[in-house]
Parts: sequence; C-alpha cells; structure tokens
Amino acid sequence: MGEHRGACHCGRIRLVLRETPAEVSECNCSICRRTAGLWHYCAPGAAEVSGDGIAYRQGDCALDLWHCPTCGCTTHWTTTDPAYPRMGINLRMFDPALWRDLPRRAVDGASY
Repeated sequence: MGEHRGACHCGRIRLVLRETPAEVSECNCSICRRTAGLWHYCAPGAAEVSGDGIAYRQGDCALDLWHCPTCGCTTHWTTTDPAYPRMGINLRMFDPALWRDLPRRAVDGASY
C-alpha cells in the first residue's frame, strides 16, 4: 500500500494517493484521447489534490477536468454530482514506476 505523491510538471498542483493502484484505465472519449490520461479511479477520500487548477466542464456537464494554469498538465477529474463518490487521478503525474507495469483497462467513453 503506502502513500504516493505526484505533481504536474511545474509542481503547482500536487497529488497524493492513499492507495496503490491495481490497474490503470485508458479512455477513448474525445477529451481523454487528446489529453492522454492514464486514469486511476477512486473515492475522493482516497486522494488529495492541492494547488490552484482550472476546471474544464465538458459535454454532458457531468465531469470537471482539471489542469494546471501554468504548465497545462491535466491532473485529475471530479464529478459535478456531489453524491457520486468517484474521481479520476491522472497517473502520468506520478513516477512511471507506479503505473508502468499495471494492467491497462480500456474504457469505451466514445460510445456514451
């Protein structure tokens, strides 16, 4: 287990995972294929995000996709529904040793 720390390129947005990911998800929706995120889905309490990011609310307005206003890295997403207990953390913000050998799960977000 353990705690894992990551950050955007410039360090303005810092991320902490309180669990070790078991897999990484790759989504093919129009935004994820452009940002090339490798997603770890977790409950909001299993991660901590600090720093001032900018949210982009896409399409159906269900998610806010966050990025750093300085370096532009996409760091995470949050839901716009406070009752939905899930968020996504972009594992590319962490040392590749954390995610390099994890199984990859394809998410067909393009079909939704």
